This record gives sequence, C-alpha cells and structure tokens, in this order.
Amino acid sequence: MNKDSKIYVAGHKGLVGSALVRVLNHQGFMNVIGKTRKELDLTNQSEVNSFFEAERPEYVFLAAAKVGGIHANDTYPAEFIFSNLQIQNNIIDATYRFQGKKLCFLGSSCIYPKFAKQPMDEGQLLDGKLEPTNEPYAVAKIAGIVMCQSYNRQYGTEFFSVMPTNLYGPGDNYHPQNSHVLPALLRRFHEAKVKDLPEVVIWGTGNPLREFLFSDDMARACVFLMKNYNEFREPRGGEHVNVGSGIEVSIRELAETLKDVVGYKGKLTFDLTKPDGTPRKLLDVSKLHKMGWKHEVELREGIKLAYDDFLLNGGVER
Repeated sequence: MNKDSKIYVAGHKGLVGSALVRVLNHQGFMNVIGKTRKELDLTNQSEVNSFFEAERPEYVFLAAAKVGGIHANDTYPAEFIFSNLQIQNNIIDATYRFQGKKLCFLGSSCIYPKFAKQPMDEGQLLDGKLEPTNEPYAVAKIAGIVMCQSYNRQYGTEFFSVMPTNLYGPGDNYHPQNSHVLPALLRRFHEAKVKDLPEVVIWGTGNPLREFLFSDDMARACVFLMKNYNEFREPRGGEHVNVGSGIEVSIRELAETLKDVVGYKGKLTFDLTKPDGTPRKLLDVSKLHKMGWKHEVELREGIKLAYDDFLLNGGVER
C-alpha cells in the first residue's frame, strides 16, 4: 500500500473497524473511506456494487459483521448466519468485480472445533464439530475463508483471512446481555462500584483460560498482513492466519484485574452452580510470529485504555 492508496474499511465504526482507521491514519494512510449503516446497507448487493463502482477502493478491510456473545448467538442464530453471509459475499465479490488489489477478511476463533487441541493452529479448521451455541456465526465465517480462497484460485485475486482471538478496546459493546466476557465484566464492576454493591458474582469456578488481544494490536496485525501476506497462489488459495497474544489468563485473574483497574472495593464471588464453559481456548500464533509480528499492548494496560474510553464515551457515571 502507498500512503495515498484508497482504502475501504467496512465496519469502520465498530471495535475492529475503528481501530483499523486509527492505526492506518497513525501510519500515514489518510485516504481511508467508510460508510455508516444508514449510508450503505452492506446486506444489499446492488448498493454495495454501486458503492464499489463509484469509489473503486484498492485495499479492503472487511471488518463489518453482526457480532455478539453467547446470549446473542443463541437468541438470533438466523440473523447471525444470514446477515454475515450477505455482508461478506457482497463485499468479497464486489472487490473482485471492481478490481480491488487486496482484501483482508476478519473471522473469529470460533471457527475451530469445540474440542480442538490446544493451542489451536490453522490446520485444525474443519477438523471436528463446532460449538453449538455459535455455530451459525462460525459457519458464516468459515464460508468467508473458503470464499476468499476460491476467488484466489479461480480469479487470481489476492484475498486473505485473519482469525482473531477475543478482542477488546475502545468502542467495544458493553450491552449487559449481548456483549463478550471482558466488556460485560468491565461494565458490571463499574456499576457495582457506582452503586456501592457488596459483591460481584461471576459464573463458574473462574478456572477456564482465555486469550485476549487489544483492538489496536489486531488492527496493526491486519495492516502488517496486508503489506506482507503472499500465500495467494498456494494450492488451496492461501491459508488463514491466527491473530492473538499467545498469552492466556484465567477468568478469575481477568476478573481480579478488572476489579483492580475499575477500583471496585467489594467482594468477588464465584457461583459454582453455574457452568464453566470450555476449559481452554488459545490460538497458536506461531505462524504470525514467524512472519515478524507480535502484540504490543499487555492486558492490564489495554483494560485501562478500554475503561478510560468506557468512561469517556459510554454515557456512564464516574
């Protein structure tokens, strides 16, 4: 990419999309375009094609998606598979039709089998059954990976996919039911602090291990790969790339760090009658590390940055 290359970030208002815009601008890429949902309906193929025909972006970051935590996935399964398939199909095809040079498709670590060996490497894709609660979303993301590979094989495009671990950061979703574990807990600790509640209850034992990555680190990885990924002519059209910190932390450690950063003084209680979920979920990021990229923001620092943004933009009491 040149500094004046036209770059389209689909989903530029979301957690990853906004991070991509920040990172691109910081690196000197100022010709970055984005459209809000009101301006462009990404589920409408005609609108997407008209946009690409008019704008002719050279590089595309496909960060737009319908996302949510376990509750949202379980409540809206039809919307999760239908909307995500529509969005990615329209953008991937339009990038090809209107001569885009390169596309980065963002997936999710939930593409891997429920009982994948740990840490999960790229070769485990389609190697077992998926976790039922987010299967519709995972199937859509798997379809996106295969679509990128297929266009590379048939049309000679340069489309690649990245699979991030659990992300958090500025602009995250803090909805009490539909958000992921870190932002959900951050909100709960903040509200407990404001209301001076005696305790915050966490489901399960707190023993499950999870990996987290700051959103701007994810964005830096995507830009790095846009510049350096070159597996497009491999037999399958190029393998996707895991993006993570390579560091796991227990839910208990996560909760204690959040409690400390937020400044909540009450008690932390674990409800042992509730399920723990998958005991471990760690990405193997050795492929990305060998390419020369590693994360920069450690968990505590990232949580502090996320909490500052939550206080500033979340419309909550200090």
